[in-house]
Amino acid sequence: MSSALLVAAALDAGTILALASLGLLINEKAGILNLGAEGMMLCSALAGFAAVVHTGSSVMGFGAGMLVGAAMAALFGWLVIWLGTNQYATGLALSLFGAGLSAFAGTSYVKEKLPEAVQYKIPLLGDLPFVGEAFFSQHPMVYIAMCITAGMMWFFFKTRSGLVLRSVGESPQSAHALGYNVRLIRLGAVMAGGALCGLAGAYVSTVYTPLWVEGMTAGKGWIALALTTFATWRPIRVLLGAYLFGGVTMLQFQLQAAGVHISSQFLNMMPYLATIVVLVLISRNPQWIRLNMPQSIGKPFQPNS
Repeated sequence: MSSALLVAAALDAGTILALASLGLLINEKAGILNLGAEGMMLCSALAGFAAVVHTGSSVMGFGAGMLVGAAMAALFGWLVIWLGTNQYATGLALSLFGAGLSAFAGTSYVKEKLPEAVQYKIPLLGDLPFVGEAFFSQHPMVYIAMCITAGMMWFFFKTRSGLVLRSVGESPQSAHALGYNVRLIRLGAVMAGGALCGLAGAYVSTVYTPLWVEGMTAGKGWIALALTTFATWRPIRVLLGAYLFGGVTMLQFQLQAAGVHISSQFLNMMPYLATIVVLVLISRNPQWIRLNMPQSIGKPFQPNS
């Protein structure tokens, strides 16, 4: 694999993590911790794949994935925001539920095939040596993820709505006292985050590996969850961190192709090992994490309490 192809593959793999992590970032900025990303991504991957099989349209696939992700997030939001269930237990239950439901519902799609993928290239720029192949011959979703990151930075730090969302995550009691409907704001954030996780899931099954296999996200939802902490809840750091983890994922294939005599199990473990190492490193400075972390993350809020 050439260097340009390695960079392109890292961006492609990183886009999945970026979309999911940005979705979880919206949740956490509003004070909600959703551990169900893996389950939402799996169900959305199946929904997106099924939509493309039946319609032939990748746009419909992405739309179906976002719809399923938002619907599952709405269920999670209703349980934790209105009924006050434990966010950690509910998120884990959602993840297990999504994994089981997608495995059960996806049995009839295992042998299905998608239409042949279209090759994308930006005119003129895509013909440049190295940079053209590495950066300008990507699927449009790679560039959309970059635009979402930029839009999220603007929303969080330059708009009144973003300030309100952040205030809900920092002090829901104060936001409620100022007249904001904390529950509805949190539900909107959870559903928006679920839609992005759904988009990531649909991207996995329709573009990254265009097929349906049980458990095909392979823990990417958990890596995305760790990535938000690694990035200290900053959108641009989430994007860069996603590309870093995408590069680690692609490095294992590069090493295998180069004939490096390392166990395939160890190479498959590399992205998750990198996640653990990064979390250990940033945990050495807990005060820095506390300064950046939303103060009410994971804490329930009852407006009448």
